Amino acid sequence: MSQYSSGGFWRRLMSLIRKETRQLLRDKSNLLIGIGLPIVLIFIFGYGVSLDVRNIRLAVVQDDHSPVASDFVSGLTLSRYFNPLPAQSLHSAKQMMHDGRAEGILHLASDFSRQLSTGQAQVQLIVSGSEAPRAGPIVNYMNAQVAQWQQKRVDRLGLGQAPGARIQLVERIWFNDANTSTWFLVPGLIVLIMTLVGTFLTALVMAREWERGTLEALFVTPVRPTEVLLAKVTPYFGVGMLGLVLCMLAGRFLFDVPINGSLLVLLLASMLYLLVALGIGLLISSATKNQFLASQIAILASFLPALMLSGFVFDLRNLPVGIQVISYALPATYFIELIRTLFLAGNFWPLIVKDCLILGGYALVLLSLARYVTRKRLD
Repeated sequence: MSQYSSGGFWRRLMSLIRKETRQLLRDKSNLLIGIGLPIVLIFIFGYGVSLDVRNIRLAVVQDDHSPVASDFVSGLTLSRYFNPLPAQSLHSAKQMMHDGRAEGILHLASDFSRQLSTGQAQVQLIVSGSEAPRAGPIVNYMNAQVAQWQQKRVDRLGLGQAPGARIQLVERIWFNDANTSTWFLVPGLIVLIMTLVGTFLTALVMAREWERGTLEALFVTPVRPTEVLLAKVTPYFGVGMLGLVLCMLAGRFLFDVPINGSLLVLLLASMLYLLVALGIGLLISSATKNQFLASQIAILASFLPALMLSGFVFDLRNLPVGIQVISYALPATYFIELIRTLFLAGNFWPLIVKDCLILGGYALVLLSLARYVTRKRLD
């Protein structure tokens, strides 16, 4: 009966706890998940992620240069939300929107002050709908800005001197006629799906091959490491492209998301990003050779950053500078920018060329590193 006494229970329990603690400390992946992941998530969500919309780049076309119109425009300069950019004409402002230098256009017609003196004036606001979560707040902030300016004007002139003078904001949404977040989210979901298929699946399957020893068995044959890696990558490249086609069909025919850009450019850019994702998966699997560790690193290094730091959900312009630097180091950031432009805006070649060159560079570097690490481990 003594072996079942309370003293024996506590000795056995403490011995088991010490054993499990040592085992936990030996497995660094457990510490990474249990301690590292919560710290990273707290840091990102608590410090780096913000749903506020600030520093709105607004092209201002002021055809009326009267003191009243100038006073209205100067109010935008003092706002913490807007960053007004003077535009010489409505045509040049529209070009700024197409080039991505402006997110919206504020147009004051030449008869703005005259209309206001008669009791009702109109101000046109054109907003880019390619980022639907940002378009709505821009309209709301401008309505608040108009109401604030009107109240200050009434207070300054006196109610009797400005009876019934009101400004009506005429809104238009570009690049998202339906004004729905679905058009904004579907291209981003394609990026996440391709990241998951390319990185996570490849890293997991290749790590399993390492664990079973089948890759080492292949490498003792005359087959070269490059040939083995290409043979392993090709099926998953096909799976990733099939997933892309299915996502595009679903987006077009189920959710009515338009494809305003070149379909060929979209496919070529997607191939480049899929090569990037496959390169990350190969590099992870070659470096770890363990399924569990490869799956965790793949999630931490590719899927979670693509979800939270690529601009899929949160606007990168609202993040601190340090987080922005990390965001712009991610391949997914450039692919999301590129695919949303091709879906919603069309063929904007300067951005297409820039992002494709960046993705091509990432693909070349990552695939070369994966091949080098594999060769190094064989030697």
